[in-house]
Amino acid sequence: METTLNISGMTCGHCVASVTEELEALDGVESVNVDLNAGGISTAVVPSSRALTPAELGEAVAEAGYLVVEASA
Repeated sequence: METTLNISGMTCGHCVASVTEELEALDGVESVNVDLNAGGISTAVVPSSRALTPAELGEAVAEAGYLVVEASA
């Protein structure tokens, strides 16, 4: 399974590292690939071995200090 997240508020490599760390901590996440768009909407592609709910993805991103503005499977 693969989920793409649109995330607002990310501006630098530290932002990418924080979001990546929180998402990788979720059970079933295989990797995280973030495309940073500083000051705009960044995207994160999250391949996983199970279906991830929008709530758990949103909570992980929020834990890093950012906001998921849209998620699509």
